[in-house]
Amino acid sequence: MPPSWASPPWTNQSRSRELEFVLLGFSHVPSLRPMLAVLFLATFLLMLLGNTLIIMLTSLDPGLRAPMYFFLRQLALVEICFSLDVAPRLLVTLLLPGRGVSPTSCALQLLLLLSCVTSECLLLTVMAWDRFLAICRPLRYGAIMSLKLCHLLAATCWLAGLPVALVFTIWLFNFPFCGPRGIRHYLCDIAPLLSLVCADTRVFEVSVFVATVLIMIVPVCLILMSYTRILAAVLRMPSASGRHKALSTCASHLIVVILFYATTGVIHLRPKASYSPESKQVVSLSYTIVTPMLNPLIYSLRNKEVKAAFGRVFIQRRGTFIP
Repeated sequence: MPPSWASPPWTNQSRSRELEFVLLGFSHVPSLRPMLAVLFLATFLLMLLGNTLIIMLTSLDPGLRAPMYFFLRQLALVEICFSLDVAPRLLVTLLLPGRGVSPTSCALQLLLLLSCVTSECLLLTVMAWDRFLAICRPLRYGAIMSLKLCHLLAATCWLAGLPVALVFTIWLFNFPFCGPRGIRHYLCDIAPLLSLVCADTRVFEVSVFVATVLIMIVPVCLILMSYTRILAAVLRMPSASGRHKALSTCASHLIVVILFYATTGVIHLRPKASYSPESKQVVSLSYTIVTPMLNPLIYSLRNKEVKAAFGRVFIQRRGTFIP
């Protein structure tokens, strides 16, 4: 006979359900959920296809061996990790509304989200510095941007985000969560989770703000400095074709920078800002789903070398196997 203090198994299950979070993303438009699921699935598949093509082209084609394309490959990998962290959970939220998410699963998603955001911020900064060296220091570019330095910079970008993400994830999930556990978002992010905390989070919010400034605002300033120097160097070029070529290599990167920072800054600089949950979801979609899909298009459509490499790798190779 079990002791009187032992709890029946269904009691433990009900307690675990009480501790689960429920993602309420797009709950304000329930009739649109099936259509949104199809739309986001198509966007996710396009993102996977586009970024996988970028990785394959920059790995297989000998004409894309420059450091710029090495960092572009790293950016594509980050975008894939980013979307794999967000899109499956988003689709489950749309197709199976009300399904619970364990605190561990929610914390893991937040950890990967913060890590990927940090890595992308650093990668975009490194890519701007690479363009600065290529245009403003062309004679020393090959000596400075060696393969060893490229690998070191890429490893730093990948690993630097992990300790920052780990600190804030553990800190946030050590707060007590009170009341209903419905997260008015489609992912576990800092802002919607903070709204469920029943404790003083002012120190945490200030720390998030300081970290965001260091991780986002400082890189933005460095990128602006790089492009200011680039623009000054381009204006001094004697030939119009040289100016056009220099600017065309930077235009794609600049578009991606604007798309990424304009949306992430709104969310992470003020996590408890008075924006509606619905507007936060739309802004988050921009940098978690839409931007990762657009990046391969931006880089490939505006880059003649990438389009030529596509022809060499896929079209010409296919032709060699046709009898």
